[in-house]
Amino acid sequence: MTTSFSLPAANTYSLVADIGGTNTRVALAVGPQVLAETVRRYRNESFPGLESVITQYDTDMGGIDCMAACVAVAGPVRDGRATMTNLDWTIDKDTLARATRSETTAILNDLQAQGHALGFLASDHVLPILSGPDAPGHAAMLVIGVGTGFNAAPVFDTAAGRLVPPSESGHANLPIRTEQELRLCQFVSNAHGFPAIEDVLSGRGLERVYAFLGQEEGDPREARAQDIMSALGDGSDPRAVAAAQIFARVLGTVAGNLALIQLPFGGVYLVGGVARAFAPYLNQYGFGEAFRDKGRFAGFMGNFAVSVVDDDYAALTGSAAHLVALAAD
Repeated sequence: MTTSFSLPAANTYSLVADIGGTNTRVALAVGPQVLAETVRRYRNESFPGLESVITQYDTDMGGIDCMAACVAVAGPVRDGRATMTNLDWTIDKDTLARATRSETTAILNDLQAQGHALGFLASDHVLPILSGPDAPGHAAMLVIGVGTGFNAAPVFDTAAGRLVPPSESGHANLPIRTEQELRLCQFVSNAHGFPAIEDVLSGRGLERVYAFLGQEEGDPREARAQDIMSALGDGSDPRAVAAAQIFARVLGTVAGNLALIQLPFGGVYLVGGVARAFAPYLNQYGFGEAFRDKGRFAGFMGNFAVSVVDDDYAALTGSAAHLVALAAD
């Protein structure tokens, strides 16, 4: 289906894409602003690769002529080449340039794109969780992604521009503070051989916590993450509440650890679908207490404000903002 609105003049806009394990979203942007009416979603299983998706987008939009292109991918990026974690696609800058006919191209990890979006999001899409002092100029920030997986990366604004280094934080060891958390680590290890942060702090991780509580109570049963979250809203399942409480406290501990490592006086930003779903429950279920539970550094933790980014298009915005920065170099 072709577009029914007027596109900007040729070579005045950028193409941006957010490639997840299941869907790819493609849009056009003018400067750092994503044109919401141009966003299209495609199921990855229907295409052999990104080039085919972009070709379909070009057809759907009635023909496009962009000057730059940037894609955010759910997987590691190295030397301009991305390998998807949960998708059999390999994406490189040459393929992106050929598909989009763009003079400038870039490939970012999806969490890096989220970091580049900070400062370009509408204020009503940034939900405060924990307050903190006003941030000094060029203060470091920290973006933490909680969704299908878990990851975190610092965001540095330097004289040479914004730097969001890649990371694989979700595969670090899960922290242990209580006897129950030790048993949870052992439960995860029995299934996966290694108790990684992502094994608990993700959508599938929430399901594992729920299953762990069933084993603890001698009443094993499974529940999908979306059903667990629904039960929080209607109070229909006490085990869902207990799982969410563990999840929120572990997230608080991990986020606090990362804050001490990176010192993000510019704020900590939780992103991703699971983070957005948990936003109304985080403090109610102990996130703040766990975040600041650092012994003699408990008071120091008040230096770090925490917010949830409630913007499903943030990775697209970050991709567009990154292209603006590249053009300014």
